[in-house]
Amino acid sequence: MANVAISNLQKKIDVTQSLEELMTKAVNITLSAQRISKNVEVSIALVDDDYIQKLNKKYRGLDAPTDVLSFAMRETVPEGNDSFEYFEEELLGDVVISLERARVQAVEYGHSFERETGFLVVHGMLHLLGYDHEVDEEKNVMRQKEEEILKTMDLTRGMD
Repeated sequence: MANVAISNLQKKIDVTQSLEELMTKAVNITLSAQRISKNVEVSIALVDDDYIQKLNKKYRGLDAPTDVLSFAMRETVPEGNDSFEYFEEELLGDVVISLERARVQAVEYGHSFERETGFLVVHGMLHLLGYDHEVDEEKNVMRQKEEEILKTMDLTRGMD
């Protein structure tokens, strides 16, 4: 199981214990689905649109809010290896989620705030594990993995 450190850095949306439990569950199910059994550490920062916009501008050159950003401690898999090997209590990285954006997107997509938040955690985790969606083939693989993980959590699209 992962050591998940959740920091609420915003005041616009209440962060309940059940929401924190959902995020921790999403981290651990994602790790399990990717067959990562070592104890690793993940940091989740919950922010508002202003905060994530500043990060997005600084690190991606995009002056707009986004829903999730991931900052992996390792960007690549060592050559000749097809997967990461993790050390005990290794820090995988940080996932930053705009809860303000998650709330808007939940309404826009017609599903619950919890489903959207769970999706953003899974999406961010997959980025920490080396997945990307810059080209269609990678995007399709990543989307399939996201939906499989969310299904195991009973967080499918359109669910309340």
